[in-house]
Amino acid sequence: MTLNICHLYPDLMDTYGDRGNILTIQYRCKQRDIKTVYTPLTVGDKLLSDYDLFFFGGGQDKAQEIVGKDLASKSIRLIESVENGAALLSICGGYQLLQKYFKTSDNLKIPGIGLFNAYTKASETRMMNNLLIEINPKLLPDIKNSYQSTTNYEPSTHKLIGFENHSGKTYLEEGTIPLGTVISGGGNNGEDKLEGAVYKNAFGCYLHGSLLPKNPHFADFLITKALEKKYGKVELQPLDDSIEWRAHNSSIKIIRSQG
Repeated sequence: MTLNICHLYPDLMDTYGDRGNILTIQYRCKQRDIKTVYTPLTVGDKLLSDYDLFFFGGGQDKAQEIVGKDLASKSIRLIESVENGAALLSICGGYQLLQKYFKTSDNLKIPGIGLFNAYTKASETRMMNNLLIEINPKLLPDIKNSYQSTTNYEPSTHKLIGFENHSGKTYLEEGTIPLGTVISGGGNNGEDKLEGAVYKNAFGCYLHGSLLPKNPHFADFLITKALEKKYGKVELQPLDDSIEWRAHNSSIKIIRSQG
């Protein structure tokens, strides 16, 4: 099996080291003899190939302005890919550009491509915390079915842990499914206890960290969804994720120790 990965704007949208999510996907595939083909695309590049998995990281407002203009030329093909079953993970700035728009602190309205029925406005409140969420129950059966581990204790596959650092406040419009609910941290806007957005196999959130190294269940969920696009039902070989779950639980302990 081969997993074709497209990394959107890695030169402009990687402020918080979100490339670690790509490295995790590649590592977990390699352990299972699944070939990965990595393609970075940036400003001026055409989105032509049929990718299985897209990743779109975070960036500063200026980078988002540049990327937002270019993303319009890739939007039709990107949305088409998601509609046809491709998996997508977007973090922070990438998440915002996949919404309807992002309004900066200077009142500049950067159009998004509307994949997620949501919008973001800059605020004077910076949400910079460890972010712990309870995954949307609608996603849990699929996540549990796609994740098998040889780890000798019960992992908490109903949670995601990461680190948020954003002042943009995201609001989901009616009918938009959140990735989960906030246990600790700000989430989308620090007000409604929602975090992230979901459309088909596309996921947006504010979970830096990087997200996937500390959340192997979600990494395998994305890999499974991406592979099923062209191979049908897929069952991944179990891995020993003891280190990954120690990192996951250690981050949660930090939250609890902070009260």
